[in-house]
Amino acid sequence: MIYPSVSTKKPFATVIPKFHKPPPKLSLSNSMSILCFHRHKPNIINESAKPGTRFRDSITVNPSQFYFKKSVKQRGYEERRGTSSVNSRQMLLLCGFGYWIQGFRCFPWLALNFHMAHYLNMHPSTLQLVQNAGNLPMVAKPLYGLLSDVLYIGGARRVPYVSIGVLLQVLSWGPLSLIPVAGESLPTLMACVLLGNLGASITEVAKDALVAEYGKKHKVNGLQSYAFMASAAGGILGNLIGGYYLLKAPSRTMFIVFAILLSLQFGISVTTREESPGLPQPLNGCLARKSLSGIIRKQFCGLITAVSEKSISRPLAWIVASIAVVPILSGSIFCYQMRCLHIDASVIGMSRVISQLVLLSTTVLYNRYWKKVSMRKLIGAVQILYASSLLLDLVLVKQINLRFGIPNQAFALCFSGLAETLAQFRLLPFSVLLASLCPKGCEGSLTSFVASVLCLSAMISGFLGVGLASLMGITSSDYSSLPMGILVQFLAALIPLGWIHCIPMAEAVAEKEKKRSMSKRTRRNRRVGRMVFGSVYAYRRERKSETQS
Repeated sequence: MIYPSVSTKKPFATVIPKFHKPPPKLSLSNSMSILCFHRHKPNIINESAKPGTRFRDSITVNPSQFYFKKSVKQRGYEERRGTSSVNSRQMLLLCGFGYWIQGFRCFPWLALNFHMAHYLNMHPSTLQLVQNAGNLPMVAKPLYGLLSDVLYIGGARRVPYVSIGVLLQVLSWGPLSLIPVAGESLPTLMACVLLGNLGASITEVAKDALVAEYGKKHKVNGLQSYAFMASAAGGILGNLIGGYYLLKAPSRTMFIVFAILLSLQFGISVTTREESPGLPQPLNGCLARKSLSGIIRKQFCGLITAVSEKSISRPLAWIVASIAVVPILSGSIFCYQMRCLHIDASVIGMSRVISQLVLLSTTVLYNRYWKKVSMRKLIGAVQILYASSLLLDLVLVKQINLRFGIPNQAFALCFSGLAETLAQFRLLPFSVLLASLCPKGCEGSLTSFVASVLCLSAMISGFLGVGLASLMGITSSDYSSLPMGILVQFLAALIPLGWIHCIPMAEAVAEKEKKRSMSKRTRRNRRVGRMVFGSVYAYRRERKSETQS
């Protein structure tokens, strides 16, 4: 043991014995001795060494040992660096391709909408009911999040749920493509839609939790924007080839293509181990000692505590209310464009491509520049633009574009998907905010709860749109009241601006304060020292508690 020659009261008081001369400087190529002194009277300060000071045995240190330890440290750093790069590639492949598939879901859904409108000749309100009722499995996302947080499958809690969700989607789109009867009757069609959305919701919950955990573990903020980019890229390609594919091949062929892509995603998720993305692993026997019901109860209490925080509940309540109060007439407008304006499927597909390109561009701009803008100002501006974009459908219905020499095909190509794009982009700042405020261990529960309430608000908006269309008498043969319904949408979209004060000005003030306080504590407890061959000097900064005492 090496005893430092330092007083316990004054840290800079050193002891140099009178009878000992400093040893000569030695070259690093030879072994050297470190001479240590121990005081029997530690309370005496700044006094010369007395015979009571004993000369301890010298410790021979070989400098090559220092180089050996340094090389081991360097090798460990390089190994960790190499593992981190492998983990990043695994994370990119697993979640990047998964979010791309999530955006590419517009490819089979475009075919399914045309199939229901053309071949099944559905009423506009019935079409919109099928679209919104099919999202019922999305409402149960908190349950999937709780299960993925506490229930491990094969020692993992995220990747197996991705595989289960993808497999359910394969089982839903496969029969629609291979069994003709499945797509001809409404009950079997609804069963396949519900099963596919169930698998998609489970997969989305697991991927969102993976991204949140990975960002918090590696201290990478704003990964949700990259997820939006991958989803937008998939939406661009899906809508780009979907419109032209409908003109050349039947809808069942598009279902087969999407089922093959889902099979590829299933293979990637099955061959990926949970530890490869660098995520925390459960302790051995930890779950065996605790009952599943107790773990779920504890996780549920943690979720309630997290949602009860004002920093989370207030912005979440605003975004949910801003979606739910607007009655969406998407089914009526879709049927009007097809049956009255005779707009081709390729034009509608290309309009979605343009909207996804706009979404991708705005996401890049947000990630680069708009993060620094006040969140309240940004969301307020986006909400006003969203309300104004709803009036573009009124321009198309009233044929105002023809007065300026703009054909219906060109106008629908450029502007029909703008409102949906702004509605999607509006969610991005909230996703980044809630992910940064999410407590540790509650990532899956909170992200799934947020996705669930957002889906529920979208369903309420769709059902309100169906009720508004029925109230105004909008049918497949009479669209005379459609302009009035669009005006009601515009006015309803302006209502959330009345309580925009619920949105914080900055994104993560609490996180910044936490980092600042941690840095103060680190500076207070920091140790500073140096070693000189021939004698040992130890230095320590005084704690605040010592100075106060």
